[in-house]
Order: sequence, then C-alpha cells, then structure tokens
Amino acid sequence: MSRRCLPASERARLDPFIVACGDASPRDQRDLMERPFFSLAKSRRTAPILYEAGGVRVEVFAVPEHGMATIWDADILIWAAGQIVEAENHGLRTSRFLRFTPYHLLTAVGRQTGASDYRLLKAALARLQATSIRTTIRQGEHWRRHQFSWVNEWEELTRLDGRVEGMELVLPDWFYRGVVDRSLVLAIDPAYFRLKGGIERWLYRVARKHAGYQPQGWLFDIPHLHRKSGSLARVSDFALQLRRIAARQPLPGYRLRIERSGRQELLRILPAKLSTISGDGSVDGLGRSHADALGRSHAAPSGYHTQDPQLSLWPETAIPSLNLESNRESNLMLAPQAVGERCNDSREGCAQADEAPADRSREVAGGRPRAEATVSDLQAWDHPPGGGEVP
Repeated sequence: MSRRCLPASERARLDPFIVACGDASPRDQRDLMERPFFSLAKSRRTAPILYEAGGVRVEVFAVPEHGMATIWDADILIWAAGQIVEAENHGLRTSRFLRFTPYHLLTAVGRQTGASDYRLLKAALARLQATSIRTTIRQGEHWRRHQFSWVNEWEELTRLDGRVEGMELVLPDWFYRGVVDRSLVLAIDPAYFRLKGGIERWLYRVARKHAGYQPQGWLFDIPHLHRKSGSLARVSDFALQLRRIAARQPLPGYRLRIERSGRQELLRILPAKLSTISGDGSVDGLGRSHADALGRSHAAPSGYHTQDPQLSLWPETAIPSLNLESNRESNLMLAPQAVGERCNDSREGCAQADEAPADRSREVAGGRPRAEATVSDLQAWDHPPGGGEVP
C-alpha cells in the first residue's frame, strides 16, 4: 500500500520575509482597532464574540484548551504590521511568511527576554492560531464571509540546550492585505505597550482610530462602547471601569472626559498635546508592561530587511511571486459634530460614533473551532492568570 502524501506546509509556497532588525514604528490595522476581535480579560475566555453593526459581522471563537487570543497577544500582530510597513516604505518586498528572532519581537513590544517570556510568547502564538475569526469585512461582490486564524502556522528553531534561536510564522491573507493597503493602517504610540489593562488598551485603539488628531475629538455613549468592545462585563461595571480610566488619564496622546446629556452618560476622547507624537507614532522609548524601566531593541533601523537569509537559521526557499493586490476599501472616520450634540438612543449609539448606526452584539456560550497548536503554558502573555478584564 502506498503511503499517502501529506500536504506541504504553506511556508513552502511563500517567499520568506526575514526580519533582521527590531526597530520599526508600531502599526495597527484599522479594522482591528474599531471592532471586537480579542478578549480583554487576563483569564481564559471561551465564550465567543458575536458582533454585527452596519451590515458588518464579526464572529470570534475560542477553544477551551487555549482560550481566545487576548489584546496582549495582539502585540505580535502590531509588531508584524510595523515591520511589513517599514520594509515596504524602503521599497523592499514583503511576505506574510515571517522569519525572525524572538529577541527582536520581545524587545520591540517592551517585554523581557527571560526563559518565562519565551514560554509566554509561544503560548500567545498558540492562542492566536487556535482562535477562529469569521467576518464579512472587506469582502468582494460575490463573497460573503471570510474565516481564518490570526496565525496560520508557526515553528521555532531551538538549540540542543532548548534555547530558541529563531521563529517562523505565517499570517493570514486577510490580515496581510489589510496591512499592505496603506489606507487601512495607522501608526500608534509605542507607549501603548506600557498600558496594563485590557480595557484601556482597547480604548487607546478606539481613540487612535476615531479621534485621531481632531481638535473636537470623538463622542460615544457608554452602551455603544460596551458593544464595540465585546466585553463580558455588565454595562454598569463597564461604565465604572471607564470612569476610573478617565480619572487616571493613562492613554498616551489622548484625554478622556465623561459627559452627560440628560440621563445619558457619554465618553469624549480628545487628542492631548500633539508635540509628543509624530505622524509615525514615534515618541518615548519602548517600555515593558508593568515596569517603570524602559527597554529598546539594540538592532539597527529596520530598513535593512532583506530576502537573503541574514540570520543563517533557515535554508533558502523559492516560491512564485507574491500577490500584493491592495484592498481599495477604507474605513475613514466621520467628521465629529459639536460638543453639545445629543446622541440617539442606545440602539443607534452616538451620532459621532463610527459608520455603523445600528450596533448590536451577542455573547453566547459555545463555539466549535479547531485547535491547531498545543502548549502547556496557557498563562496570559506577560500577565499572571486569574482576574477578569482589567481597566
């Protein structure tokens, strides 16, 4: 009996994009900034996110073994987007197949580089791969739904003593297309990586996407923000956390202000002094979460990416040329209205919120995606287990 041939790895069909340096301005993908794609909790979440607004649907499913990918795990995607954009700015070819050293990734997002940090990095990659996303965002005329995971596959290169020397991962085409289309990417402040709470991290991304640098900022009603977050917390608890965040003012580049319109509670997001952040989102040095000390990668500028195997960790791979067809759809912000403008009811959200007037979300138990990776360490990346959503 002939042995059945296993399908070749996706990496065998893609040119490797070798990340030889770590420094690049972090970039975030617009679609991920304004819709609920990640868990905001440190504890393992298995309840799916089911969100629909303005004809756009987002469904996120987790498996009990790993739990849903968290907003801290998304730092890997932000780092990857920054590296891809930086390379393309220098006229270099990129790919959704990345080769890199974990040291460069960890230092770029403000993590330490001890053995436990490498284990947490692998646990984060496992959650990103095991989380399944279904969405109608950026679909063609005859396509209605796209299903993928945040990481198609990943692998590590280790020495005999177990030390990790290099890693490879393959990003989904949906995410990669949203990064190479410059209209769908925004630079973010590197100080974002120092934000400790899941809700405040999510809130910064909402602020950067909607308020930007507009003097009047952006106004949301609290129930609308709650639906956009995908949070499992009650609306009243979510509102309390927003008040606490507004009292602390932790968001880099933005100020938060609680307002009221009759009995309706609103959150206004205003840009702070713009002198501390450039158009590339480049400000203070990178910092590690939960630490005062700052840390930066010691690599040269990331413009020196190349397709040659500089790291000498992997053999050369030949594949057909890349499909870099850019997506033309853009989620541009609506112009803000006057401060005193009243908002519609909670079904429609605030008149100054995003382009989705009829926002609704449902969170139910269940979900049945597959698990594609197994790790024993399921601790939230750079955060201890236990506890709910941290403001």
